[in-house]
Amino acid sequence: MDIGVIFLLLALLVLIALFVARPFMQRAPAPQVEETHVVSELLAERDRILNALQEIDFDNTLGKIPAEDYPVQRTNLLQRGAAILRQLDVLSPLTSPVGVTGEEEDKEATDEDLEALIAKRRAGLKDKSAGFCPKCGRPILISDSFCPQCGYALK
Repeated sequence: MDIGVIFLLLALLVLIALFVARPFMQRAPAPQVEETHVVSELLAERDRILNALQEIDFDNTLGKIPAEDYPVQRTNLLQRGAAILRQLDVLSPLTSPVGVTGEEEDKEATDEDLEALIAKRRAGLKDKSAGFCPKCGRPILISDSFCPQCGYALK
């Protein structure tokens, strides 16, 4: 081998090593990852408590739980669930009910716009409709001379 080829391979090896090692040299912010794990754990705990509440209510309706134990257990679960919801509100204020109401207002405005467009479209279609074909029953328009389905002469 020629010495130039060896230097070229060595330079290429160094470049590849730097490319591979670059993610290890750059540190990602750990608190953000930790916060998402905490939020995920709290959401999972909230789901477990909701399931436990459903189960305890169902067991109460079936009579499996004594009447004196049911209110105590239900209150305990509700308090734990409320504490978890408070923690979730502190950790992620964007998903709190205050943020949701603003999004709901935007959705309502969008829904109203869509409803207006749909009503306008339906009004336009009602003006154009001439009824149904007497032979096959398919809807026809005022401008149709023949049925688009069966070809029956309409005029």
